[in-house]
Amino acid sequence: MDKIRYGIIGCGSMGREHIENLFAMGNSQVTAIADPHAASRDAALALCREPPQVFEHHEPLLQSGLCDAVVIATPNHTHIEMLRSALATKLHILVEKPLVTRIEDGVELLSLQRARPAGAGIVWVAQEYRYMPPVAEMIRIAHAGGVGRIQQVGIREHREPFYPKVDDWNRFSANTGGTLVEKCCHYFNLMDLILREQPLRVFASGGQRVNHLDEVYAGQRSDILDSAYVVVEYPSGARAMLDLCMFAENTVDNEHITVVGDEGKLESLLPSLTLRHGRREDWGSRQAWGQPSGTGKGVNVRRVWDTNIKYAGHHFGASYIEHQRFAAAIRAGQPPEIALEEGLRAVATGLAAHKSIDEGRVVALAEVLPAGL
Repeated sequence: MDKIRYGIIGCGSMGREHIENLFAMGNSQVTAIADPHAASRDAALALCREPPQVFEHHEPLLQSGLCDAVVIATPNHTHIEMLRSALATKLHILVEKPLVTRIEDGVELLSLQRARPAGAGIVWVAQEYRYMPPVAEMIRIAHAGGVGRIQQVGIREHREPFYPKVDDWNRFSANTGGTLVEKCCHYFNLMDLILREQPLRVFASGGQRVNHLDEVYAGQRSDILDSAYVVVEYPSGARAMLDLCMFAENTVDNEHITVVGDEGKLESLLPSLTLRHGRREDWGSRQAWGQPSGTGKGVNVRRVWDTNIKYAGHHFGASYIEHQRFAAAIRAGQPPEIALEEGLRAVATGLAAHKSIDEGRVVALAEVLPAGL
């Protein structure tokens, strides 16, 4: 396939981000866009080098014959509707995170995927954080044994509140799946990827402490959580933790990921693109420690970037790299790197965390996710 023809379903900020990435990547053409919101359509149209066919709704786009692949970037709670229609075609599909807002919708999608006709395209969930250059390098080193057996993964995001969206859809958990699904499924997916395990149970504490407390839309008060701690336990005994605060914009590196093994430690910081890597000197000894902590001795510090990235966008080039991988998989007839099952597990961890907060207890993933998934 010399040039892949793309349809963009959902022309909000993320849909437009996809358009920018596709044009930067080359060997692709945005041939159709769809969105019921006129201002979003106009904003997307202004980015296109060649005028695409414009639709108000997704169904005519899917049936138009204008596309080889579609990108679904509509509000979270509408993904199920979009995917029901898209999976009935043979098109390649890249769907934004979170995959769904309810587990039963994800289970339905898996069934629909299995029923797709022969020769149907790949379905890829956009969990692009793994492709951020310092994060990707951290994962490579960790999987190569650079810190020994991984024991702990820590992810901290301290950032600004949620941005405004069309019709304020992201102010309500019913639409987003909840903050720990909407915002944090990326991080739960990263935890699984780094540890190469599937989560066993979750304990979380969080709430709506500062943001949107006085916001009312159509008579309904905003109910989205703005801060939380989430501990995720894995079958091996390894643990991961998320520290989320969305009223902490006075932060230099707002995303900080750590991987600690019995032989060393890795740290990735964004947006500084910093990667730190240190190994314990006497990890095999009875005392099992060398340099005192906090000295920085023996820690390699470097800035990590991929000079092949032609559009950094809002995700440090991760979306650009993901589009390259998606297109390469299409051309080579390869499976997706991030399948529906993986996207659904990330959603399930977020839903389990919300359940833990609501009920004040540890929640097993088996309570949320059907057996075998």
